[in-house]
Amino acid sequence: MTSPGEESAALRAAGIEEHPQAGAVTRLYPVGAEALPGDRLSVRVWAPAAQRVAVVAEPEGRALPLDAETDGYFTGLLDGFPVGSLYRFRLDGGDTLLPDPASRFQPEGPHGPSQVVDPRRFAWTDDTWLGRSIDEAVIYELHVGTFTPEGTWEAAERELPHLAELGITVVELMPVADFPGRFGWGYDGVNLFAPTRLYGPPDAMRRFVDRAHALGIAVILDVVYNHFGPDGNYLGQFSDTYTTDRYDNEWGDAINLDGPGSGPVRAFFLANAAYWIDEFHLDGLRLDATQQMFDASTPHILAELRRAVARAARGRVTIVIGENEPQDTGLVRPLDAGGCGLDALWNDDFHHSAMVALTGRNEAYYCDHRGTPQEFVSAMKHGFLYQGQWYQWQKQPRGTPAFGVPPSAFVTFLQNHDQVANSGNGRRGHTLAAPGCWRAMTAVLLLGPGTPMLFQGQEFAASAPFLYVADHTPELAARVAEGRAAFLRQFPSLNTPAMQRHLAPPHEEETFTRCKLDHGERERNRPVWEMHRELLRLRREDPVLRNPRAGGLDGAVLGDEAFVLRWFGGDGDDRLLLVNMGHDLPLVPMPEPLLAPPAGHRWADLWTSEDVAYGGDGIPPVAEGAGSWTLPGHAAVLLAARPFDDQAPEGEHG
Repeated sequence: MTSPGEESAALRAAGIEEHPQAGAVTRLYPVGAEALPGDRLSVRVWAPAAQRVAVVAEPEGRALPLDAETDGYFTGLLDGFPVGSLYRFRLDGGDTLLPDPASRFQPEGPHGPSQVVDPRRFAWTDDTWLGRSIDEAVIYELHVGTFTPEGTWEAAERELPHLAELGITVVELMPVADFPGRFGWGYDGVNLFAPTRLYGPPDAMRRFVDRAHALGIAVILDVVYNHFGPDGNYLGQFSDTYTTDRYDNEWGDAINLDGPGSGPVRAFFLANAAYWIDEFHLDGLRLDATQQMFDASTPHILAELRRAVARAARGRVTIVIGENEPQDTGLVRPLDAGGCGLDALWNDDFHHSAMVALTGRNEAYYCDHRGTPQEFVSAMKHGFLYQGQWYQWQKQPRGTPAFGVPPSAFVTFLQNHDQVANSGNGRRGHTLAAPGCWRAMTAVLLLGPGTPMLFQGQEFAASAPFLYVADHTPELAARVAEGRAAFLRQFPSLNTPAMQRHLAPPHEEETFTRCKLDHGERERNRPVWEMHRELLRLRREDPVLRNPRAGGLDGAVLGDEAFVLRWFGGDGDDRLLLVNMGHDLPLVPMPEPLLAPPAGHRWADLWTSEDVAYGGDGIPPVAEGAGSWTLPGHAAVLLAARPFDDQAPEGEHG
């Protein structure tokens, strides 16, 4: 348990300005209510739109005025507020009571009162936890509300040992900032400091993180710093400078990060980033749609966020990942080189090429990808496929050069929350592709040099769909449903009367409950789970795949639907991954030098996606004998270079 003095030092290190009050009390954050010994409460709120601000204790209605500071802040040290007390703010003596903009918990949701929380009461057991680096990350994207039938932190915690056994090292939580309604994705959060009451109290989230650390799993949180949700956002009543009309935002008003009055707004978001790391021991953040975080100032808000996360971790390793549709690699360039210092970016290019290859469809935003072998070779070697070339879907160039960016800076995936839901009916990728091809592409994902990410249930071929859900008031729900349908109309296959009628209403509870995972499928689909576990074991334990040399990966096209990747391990200890998404392919002749074994070595089959243990149909050894090879269709085969006098280990072919 951290003492108040230690917490103060931690927040100073996080770069959060301390704010002294009467009575020699030092605050940890620039805004919010902080519990103090003796049932006292330190309160500070930014309300430049008000002349007077009072804290109202509920349910008794006791009103306590705050003192005005400069720059629109109001502050006070209040007695008689034990942990668990409910309160709201009253501005200028009005009748409307407002929740705390930096509330730590909203037990009745965004429209209800805020609750006093004391994070120091939680007994952490992770004192020796040092975090996980991006270089060792295997990410698992998880939505707490649908990850288990119960949809709670407690239920999710019970599944963590299975993720550890699988080989997951980082859990990425979809947003948990509180939002109205009974369910939702979390991307319309309005109480950015309050983990939603739908999954349990704040300490339940802390127990989840503490348990994950005990199992060797880091936990990062998806945060939305580009807009506020359409319902339950009261920030505008405290100040009209939280948002701005200077920029066009896809989801409503843009956040004011660089205009008049933006200083306290930036402090609000920097404090939020540090808060999750400090009070919940999270190991980093995933930043949603960073292209919609408009900031023309220096330093950029993303660079400041990266520094705030690192400082709040107090020496622990942290990971900050960005989603950036324009694929701006400046975000992952080092801070001292003028970049923002993020650790990684989501790589949509790999996903789009894979889905075109697996499904044969390249409509809408897939139209700039053909799913050819060369795309996969290039993606493995260079990360992004678009690094400034013309992008016909957007009718403009897309991307910036990525040469020199380490492979771990590209988060690769076959599924994520957006892409599964964007299939219209929420179907998982394994139901859209030929089984052998899906297994082969899974090998490319999990053995490739990028940072792999699995979406919840992918490891056992979950049958549950993942659909867009948002529970709003009837009028808003109707608008949201129409907006979702309009978005999907960009896909010609979804822009038919039949498909539009078939779209699941986001606000219906059945839509939400259909998305809940059945973890019993982990046993019923055991071969799929075993394949994922074995691939992650190879990634973790194979000396060449575990520590790839810089520039030590090359690849070549072998046919219309086949390619090879070669890892050069040094001293002839190389690996070869053969991937064939088409028919059986005889390699006659073999004029490709990457297929040649190192001097004094032979190739031995190490792993194949067609192993019967994974639900495959089996294949003969690919590299056996001195003749030409035949690459089996719909399969991936991993070969290892072995000295001629080295006997093949049991289970290897050669």
